[in-house]
Amino acid sequence: MRVEIITPDKELFKGEASYVGVPGVDGGMGFLNNHAPLITVLKAGDVTVKTAEGEKTFPVKGGVVEVMKNTVLVLAE
Repeated sequence: MRVEIITPDKELFKGEASYVGVPGVDGGMGFLNNHAPLITVLKAGDVTVKTAEGEKTFPVKGGVVEVMKNTVLVLAE
């Protein structure tokens, strides 16, 4: 699936991934290919992205995540 992690200052990540984990306000969430459409708020924590090269972690202070049509868009603070 396609993943983008964007902050107001810069783009932290853009590429393909097999898994994305985010710190949702109601608890951690994970997304795989073909996940149902979803929009939710994030709390401070780490966004985890598993790619063919390995696992990458990006700390965020909060934000919003949108999952739709095999695309995960994280608008982070």
